[in-house]
Amino acid sequence: MSPSSRRILVGTAALAAVAGAAVAVRRRKATARLSAEPNPALADPSSHPEELSVVSADGHRIHVLAYGDPSAPPIVFAHGWTCSTAYWYPQINDLADEFRVVVYDQRGHGRSPIGPSRLDPELLGDDLDAVLEATVPSGSRAVVVGHSMGGMSIMSWALKYPQRVQEKVAAVMLASTGSDRLVAETTVIPLPKRVPALPVPVARAILGSTVPLIETPFTRRGLQYVALAPGSSREEVDFCARIVRDCAPATRGGWGRALSTLDIGDALDNLTVPTTVVVGTADRLTPQSHAVRMADRLDAHDHLARLIRMPGIGHMSTIEAAGEVNAEIRRLRAL
Repeated sequence: MSPSSRRILVGTAALAAVAGAAVAVRRRKATARLSAEPNPALADPSSHPEELSVVSADGHRIHVLAYGDPSAPPIVFAHGWTCSTAYWYPQINDLADEFRVVVYDQRGHGRSPIGPSRLDPELLGDDLDAVLEATVPSGSRAVVVGHSMGGMSIMSWALKYPQRVQEKVAAVMLASTGSDRLVAETTVIPLPKRVPALPVPVARAILGSTVPLIETPFTRRGLQYVALAPGSSREEVDFCARIVRDCAPATRGGWGRALSTLDIGDALDNLTVPTTVVVGTADRLTPQSHAVRMADRLDAHDHLARLIRMPGIGHMSTIEAAGEVNAEIRRLRAL
């Protein structure tokens, strides 16, 4: 591919930059797996959830849904940036008959208001602590699964509440996430070899963009390029696109700026329970370097359960490889 075809104009319009990269960098015909039948994992859950309103440390209300038998072993899920409780449909549909499945909207996402507090990674830990306190009964311990910003929520929680880890949690899954260097190691925007990393001010402008996401083929291609693998199915892309478009631009921009300088690697020393790290080899947002670094630090303290690298899977790993992810959640729950 010629250098001229790889040039990207970077500005504050994040979607334009990302979608431009998708068109300029990946000029291949679609290889998506087209399914003749609807994917039941992506359907609305048939079971009716219990709806809870949980109050965080700063008095902020967090919207929580709990599926399944209240006496069943709990699994708590924390979704990522620009997503919502709907992101976890593949896990709810598969696991809620066996376990107490708890999902919640991160503040500003779904039905959790954004509130007046300055957005900061510490708030993610506070909110998760409030959810665990409200949904994990005394004497019980949950498996906690975090995807992307949800994984950062788990780490932020462990950093601030290390004494609560053994009390509330039996095992952890960190899926498609990172603890630091999010801007330096992203491969969303290809850079010339002479440029070692995307400059932080530019990255903050992109991540903090509040440009509305309008449904067009252009934005759909951009989303697939950024968040899913080239071989993801049309249904998976559409499912993720609906969720991401529903996120308010102010929430997307606010949390994007807050996470652009994230540095919470020390939290991994506090995750003193079996912890599985999951990454797709086609993840552009949090590529494998993040997973390896986290796994190495966990392993140094003998708390790494597994490092799972999934070939050809993008950032939305818990959707793209739901079967493998769910099997590992069951394994962690059985420990």
